[in-house]
Amino acid sequence: MKLISIGYGNMISADRIISIVSPESAPVKRLVQEARDSGMAIDATYGRKTRAVIVMDSGHIVLSSLITETLAARINGSGGQDEDE
Repeated sequence: MKLISIGYGNMISADRIISIVSPESAPVKRLVQEARDSGMAIDATYGRKTRAVIVMDSGHIVLSSLITETLAARINGSGGQDEDE
């Protein structure tokens, strides 16, 4: 199992990620709101701005303050810099 850091000491299993999307579009905002309403949202932003929404295979939605490109680089093994950490 490969774990990746999503910021501020939080880690998730890279094998369980379906997609990483930007939170700006209306459909993603609806997805996040529905996940919050049903208790399936995990907020790992520590009160900072949400810059990436991670969709897990369990149906959970994880909110991260790292940008999508940084998370993708960490999954692909090239590290990625910590922004706002």
